[in-house]
Amino acid sequence: MSGYPASIWLVGCGNMGGAMLRGWIASGIPSTSITVIDPQLQSLPAGITCIPHVVPGSPDVLVLAVKPQMMAEVAGEFVEAGVRAELLISVLAGVEEATLGQHFAAGEVVRAMPNLPGSIGQGVVALHSGAAGRDRRAQAEALMKPLGLVEWIAAEPLFDAVTALSGSGPGFVYRFIEAMADAGVALGLPADQAQRFAIATVEGAAALADRAADSPAMLAERVASPGGTTRAGLDVLDHDNALKRLVHETLTAAARRSAELAAAARN
Repeated sequence: MSGYPASIWLVGCGNMGGAMLRGWIASGIPSTSITVIDPQLQSLPAGITCIPHVVPGSPDVLVLAVKPQMMAEVAGEFVEAGVRAELLISVLAGVEEATLGQHFAAGEVVRAMPNLPGSIGQGVVALHSGAAGRDRRAQAEALMKPLGLVEWIAAEPLFDAVTALSGSGPGFVYRFIEAMADAGVALGLPADQAQRFAIATVEGAAALADRAADSPAMLAERVASPGGTTRAGLDVLDHDNALKRLVHETLTAAARRSAELAAAARN
C-alpha cells in the first residue's frame, strides 16, 4: 500500500481536527480527497467538501476527532447511514479499541493521540492497534507523519499516560510560558516583551534539548554555574522536589481523567 488514501472522512474539525487537517494539506494530501463532517460549517481550504451530517458511504479512512462524550451520538449516525470504513483512526481520548469496534463498522481500528502542535508539523502522535495488519498500520503512520513525531506504544493502557504527557502537555507548557512571562513583568519588563522572551526561551531550550547528547537534567546543570543566577532559581524549583511533585500531580490528574473517560465509554 503506497501513497495517501483516496478518501478520508474527518469527523469533527475543532482544535484537534483542524490541526490534523492543516497538517495534511501542508504535507500535500489532495484537498479533494478529504471530506469534513461537522455541524458547524466553516471556512476550509479550497477543494475540501464539508457536510453537516453523516451520509452513506465507504471511506478508505474514517478519522474521529470529536469530543469523547459525543462518541455514542456520532456512532449512531454512522450506523443509521450504513457507513463502513476500511480503516478507523480515532483520536478520542480514553475510548478503547474494543469500544470503537462495537460502535463503528470498520475493517481495522487504530487509536491515535496527536497534540495541537501537529498543526505546524511539530506535534507528537502516539499510535496503537491490537489487530491492524502491516498495511493499515503503515497507512495510519503515513497519515499522521505530517503532524510530527509518530511512535507506536506497546500496550493500549499506556494511552492514559500518553494523553497526560503529550496530549495535554502543550496546555501545561503554555501555562508555564504564561507564568514565566508574568514573573518577568513583575520584575519590570513590559508585558509584550516578557512574553516574547518567554516563548523564545522555551522554544530554544527545547530545540537544544532535542539536539544535545546530554539529558535535560545535565543541560540544566550546565546552565547553572555554582553561586550563579540559574542556580539560585533552580534551588527554588528543586527544593523538596517542588517542580517534579507539581508536574507529577498534574499528569496524574490528566491520566486519571483519561481512565474515567474510558470507563464512561465502556458503559
